[in-house]
Amino acid sequence: MSATVAAQAAVSALQLVAACIGGPLLYGLMAKVRARAEGRAGAPVRQPLLDLRKLMGKERVHAEHSSVVLPLAPLVLTASVAAAVMIAPLISTRPAFGRTADVFVVVFLLLLGSVAVALAGLDAGTAFGGMGASRAMTIGALAEPALLVAVLALSLQAGTSNLPGIVAATLARPELVASPGRMLALAALVVVVVAETGRIPVDNPVTHLELTMIHEAMVLEYAGPELALVTLGGQMRLGLLLSLVANLFFPWGIAGAGGAAGGPHLLLGLLVLAAKTAAIAAVIAVLEVSMAKLRLFRVPEILSAAFVLAVLAVVTGLAVP
Repeated sequence: MSATVAAQAAVSALQLVAACIGGPLLYGLMAKVRARAEGRAGAPVRQPLLDLRKLMGKERVHAEHSSVVLPLAPLVLTASVAAAVMIAPLISTRPAFGRTADVFVVVFLLLLGSVAVALAGLDAGTAFGGMGASRAMTIGALAEPALLVAVLALSLQAGTSNLPGIVAATLARPELVASPGRMLALAALVVVVVAETGRIPVDNPVTHLELTMIHEAMVLEYAGPELALVTLGGQMRLGLLLSLVANLFFPWGIAGAGGAAGGPHLLLGLLVLAAKTAAIAAVIAVLEVSMAKLRLFRVPEILSAAFVLAVLAVVTGLAVP
């Protein structure tokens, strides 16, 4: 039993390290692909890691009338995403506390980080912060139900809401991948991931214009290590959501399937996960170049469409045994 626990702890530690390094690299890859598609050379893929190192050496700066919420929010965001990364089936179907990796737990952890950053945006009392927090919570209120219903559709097929269980069920029944319910859930989940990670057409991650920015408006009061933590938390969140999309719908290559959970299998699982998430990130980046950001009042329409797709996936899953 102790050996099993140690192996599961090693898997979770490896997933956390991979998220801390892979999240920024995914962000850099998407920026590089966008730059190439626009005819520019772009920054190197490792640039987000270099930016994080630079921010860690800078001085902390707080607004004069801010409270303890401002410095605590980056810690809550990073810790909540790290907890979700450690229990989710990313590299292996057997992470530590995998039995607690229920879809509702993971969604709660992601929502906890979002609420913490929104409160921090309100804490400084600036117009930008309040505007960004209001917009982020509006989008979150529409995206979270679609996320829950989309994964519920997968749970109906697998007979469990446990994420490792859903991955294992998909591996045991590969025909589920091509089912109509699974395709509808995939479409809904992709829209939700785009919204949750602040990508075009919901948000522009590189803008600083007052009329368009959402996430950037909430973190304008941060500097130094705290800004590095907020940035790292967002990049880890991107890596986690893309990894969940990859493993929930295309789980082949993940360690732990059929009892294969040794060191070589973990390394293979890591490499396959990196390839799958990189491919998804590149596709999203290419699509971003071909479309413009939606007006804020049009965003609820695309998220409502995602919710309808998720509901259709549930109905289809109930109708097809």
